[in-house]
Amino acid sequence: MDQAISNQSEYMVTATIVTYNNDHELLSKAINSFLNTDLPVRLYIVDNSPEKGVEVLCNDSRIEYIFANGNNGFGAGHNIVIKKKSRLGKYHLVLNPDVYYEAGVVENLVKFMDENEDVGLCMPNVRYPNGQLQYLAKLLPTPLNLLGRFLRLERFNKTSKEIYEMRFSGYDKVMSVPYLSGCFMFIRSEVLSKVGGFDEGFFMYCEDIDLSRRIGMESETSFYPYVNIYHEFQKGSSKSIKLMIIHIKSAIHYFNKWGWFSDDERNRINKAAINQF
Repeated sequence: MDQAISNQSEYMVTATIVTYNNDHELLSKAINSFLNTDLPVRLYIVDNSPEKGVEVLCNDSRIEYIFANGNNGFGAGHNIVIKKKSRLGKYHLVLNPDVYYEAGVVENLVKFMDENEDVGLCMPNVRYPNGQLQYLAKLLPTPLNLLGRFLRLERFNKTSKEIYEMRFSGYDKVMSVPYLSGCFMFIRSEVLSKVGGFDEGFFMYCEDIDLSRRIGMESETSFYPYVNIYHEFQKGSSKSIKLMIIHIKSAIHYFNKWGWFSDDERNRINKAAINQF
């Protein structure tokens, strides 16, 4: 293995992007966003596609392209890198291929994490390309929270949605959040290795809830509102029956693991998140 890759201390921040037949223009924006920094960084592109479709975009010496030769899922793709501690920098970013941002975002998050050593995971403000806020700082879900999304019942229970998505907080301050979106998870690598990365029992969807929860058992998980990223947010499971079935299977795996309607730990964590205000 290249000595630069094996020397963990060389990188302040590493990142993985897992791809599957992604749009090249959008993926290029994600890649360029991460590399637009003077920090020592390393980017791993894990390609779950049937063929090497995005290798042509990996023309920067700070990028390592990994062809997975099969699609074992989102978390499994990230774990190809995460499971090898020598690949990780001080901080590791789980980055979606449909996310982009301006220069300075990663630098601000590094500063925040350096100054708050109790924080193991943080996420910035996430916005749609038009600037509208995405409410992706959430409580741990109950079965009704996820079922409401599948059946599109949220419009009938706006109060529940307001609480679940922590909209009451104003999204204008640093706050402790039990569930941070997998589109952009900025993680202290020491904590990430301790919890073992993603649970590969999730093919796609809900793996970020599970990882947030496990990291939260070891450290703080924080929302940091002072920088913005932009997320295309396709909401694929609301448009595709196949993806919806995958999402439902993942939800079942999550609640089988942590508890369905009886989950005292979830109640305690969510109550603490609400009571911080």
